[in-house]
Amino acid sequence: MRIIVTERIADEGVNYLRGCGFDVDIRYGISHPELLEIIPDYDAIIVRSVTKVNRELIEKGINLKVAGRAGNGIDNIDVPACTQKGIIVVNTPESNTMAAAELAIGLAYCLFRNIPQANAASKRLDFRRNKFIGRELDEKTVGIIGLGRIGSIVARKLKGANMRAIAYDPYITDEKFKRNGVEKCETLDDLLRQADLITIHTPKNEETYGMVGAEQLKKCKSGVKIVNAARGGLINEKALCEALKSGHVAAAGIDVLDPEPGYDKPPEQQTYKNPLLELDNVVITPHLGASTEEANYNVGTAITKLVAEALKGEMVVAVNMPPLESGDLAQLKPYIILAEMLGKIYYQAEKETVEKLEIVYSGDLVDKETRIMSLSVLKGFLDPITSEKVNFVNAELIAKNMGIELIESKSSHLDKYTNLITVKFFTKKKEQSISGTVFAKEELRIVDFFGYRLDFEPTPFIIALHNTDRPGIIGKIGTLLGANGINIAAMQWSRNQRGGKAVSFVSIDGEAGKEVLSQLRQIDGVLKVSMLKL
Repeated sequence: MRIIVTERIADEGVNYLRGCGFDVDIRYGISHPELLEIIPDYDAIIVRSVTKVNRELIEKGINLKVAGRAGNGIDNIDVPACTQKGIIVVNTPESNTMAAAELAIGLAYCLFRNIPQANAASKRLDFRRNKFIGRELDEKTVGIIGLGRIGSIVARKLKGANMRAIAYDPYITDEKFKRNGVEKCETLDDLLRQADLITIHTPKNEETYGMVGAEQLKKCKSGVKIVNAARGGLINEKALCEALKSGHVAAAGIDVLDPEPGYDKPPEQQTYKNPLLELDNVVITPHLGASTEEANYNVGTAITKLVAEALKGEMVVAVNMPPLESGDLAQLKPYIILAEMLGKIYYQAEKETVEKLEIVYSGDLVDKETRIMSLSVLKGFLDPITSEKVNFVNAELIAKNMGIELIESKSSHLDKYTNLITVKFFTKKKEQSISGTVFAKEELRIVDFFGYRLDFEPTPFIIALHNTDRPGIIGKIGTLLGANGINIAAMQWSRNQRGGKAVSFVSIDGEAGKEVLSQLRQIDGVLKVSMLKL
C-alpha cells in the first residue's frame, strides 16, 4: 500500500511506516493541483495544517482509505466527505498541547520585556537599553479565554510566575476551575476589565469567530497585552490594529492570522499583506504553536502508528468511526442517532454550565450495548462547545477533562414505551431532563422536553418556544413564520396545567435566521425561543 506525506513529520514516523512494509512518498510542499493529479495512486495521506483534504481531493482519491492529521484539530479535512467515502480520519489531539501552551507563554514574556525589539536593535548595534524598559509578570493578572487542555497548562505555568489567573469559559465546571486554581469570570466582560494580559485558547467556530472585537477591546484595561496562539480570526484583526495604534492595547503576540499566509513560500514569492506586520508593538510568529522537536516527534510517530493500524484493518481511535462491529452498529444505529440528538439539544436551548450527566436506559435497552449510546449523548452534548472533533472514543475523556461527571443507569420497568433514553442535565442550580424513544425499530420520538410531555419526531431544524398558555399565541407564531417565508412541516404544543406555561416545538424546512428568532421573542406571551439544529 502507498502512503503520501505532504507536510513535515518526524523521520522516525516515516521510518516506522516503511518498516511496516508500506511504500511512503515524501512530497513536502506539493501544490494542490499536483496532489490532485497523483492522489488516485495512494491508499493513505498524512498532512498537518496546510494541505487541504477537501471534497475535490477526496473524490479524486479513489483508493484512499485513511486520512491522517498530524496534530490537533481537523480544520483542513472534510470529515463528512471522508465518511461518505468510507475514509477513516485520524488525528493526534494530545501530541502538541504542551508546545502550543509554551508558545503562548513565550509570546507573553516577549510582550512584557520587549525581547524581540531589543534583539533586533542590538544586532543593529543599538544598545540603548532605556528604550526597552518592560514590565514584570509578577503579581499581574492573566485573563485566559478558554480553559481547556492548553488554557489549563497556560494557567498553571503563569501561576508559577506568580500571576493571578482568571478565566472565562462557560462550558467548564466550577470544579475544573477550582482544580486549576483559577478564578472564574461569569462573563467575558468581567475578564476583560481585570486582565493585564489576555491569552485566548478557544476553538474557532460560529460562536468564537471575532469574539474579541472593537467593543470588547474598549472594555479592556488601558495598556493591556494580548496573545493569540490558538486560531486566526478569534480576535478581529482590524479592531486590534486600531487599538494597538492608539496605545489602548500596548502590545500583541500573534501566532495565527486571518487569513494565513503561505508558510512554505520564500519571501520573494510572498504576496501576503497584513497591517499588523507594520506595527512595532506586535510580535508575529509563523504559526509555530506545534513547531517543537518534541511535538514533531510526538505527532509524527503517533499519526503514523494510527495510519498503519487503520490500513491493516485494526480498530483505531478514529474521528469518524464508532468502536463497533458493522452488524451491531446497524442494529443500534437508530438509538445512537437519538442519543446524539438528546445530548445536542441542551446547549442550544440552555446556557447554564452542566456539571453532571446521568443517562438512564429503560425497557428493552437494558439488554443492549448502551456504551456506544452514552458516548453518542456525550458526542452531541460536547460537539458545540469544544475545539476538538468529538468522536466515540474521545468523548468521555473530553468530558472528564472539563470536569463533567457521567453516570449511566438502567431500569427494566417501563409503563408506556418499550424503550426509553432519558438524559438528565445537572447544573449548580437545577436538574433538567430530555427523553426519547424509538418506535418500530427506526422511528425516533422526543417524548419529554424539560418536564413537558411530547410525541414529536425530531427533524434537522426545530424552533423550540417557551410561552404562556393562552389563546392566540400559536396563531401569531404561525403567521410570523409564514410572513417570513418559513414553511412549517410539523408542530406540537404541550402544557402541564391550563393557564400556566407551555412549550412549542415547530419543525421547519430550513434554519430560521437571527432576525426571525428576534421577532418571535417579541410576541407577547413568548418567553424563550431556541433554534435547535439536529
